Amino acid sequence: MSWPLYLITIAAFTAFAVLVSQEAEKLFGRKDAQCIVIDEIAGYLWTLFLVAPTIPHAFAAFVLFRFFDVVKPFPAGMSQRLPGGYGVVADDVVAGLYANLTLQLMIRCWGI
Repeated sequence: MSWPLYLITIAAFTAFAVLVSQEAEKLFGRKDAQCIVIDEIAGYLWTLFLVAPTIPHAFAAFVLFRFFDVVKPFPAGMSQRLPGGYGVVADDVVAGLYANLTLQLMIRCWGI
């Protein structure tokens, strides 16, 4: 898939994730319920942006995304305060972007 099409696709998926997460919060009656996972998928897709689809890259992307999703470096932690589905999805997108930049650096420096 070309990078412009991938970018449009994950941007649309992220917008869809915000809507679904907002409705899921209403359904489950609590903020960022653990059973909402579409936000994790959106974040992982951002991690893979402009990365060749290989097994080592997919594995490294997953590990890096989970690390940044747990650590929540600035501004990921703050983004959870956004209202509704935006807060559910935003921290995962930020974690995905941090993971993507780290993965890009690892690919260029160490050739993984």
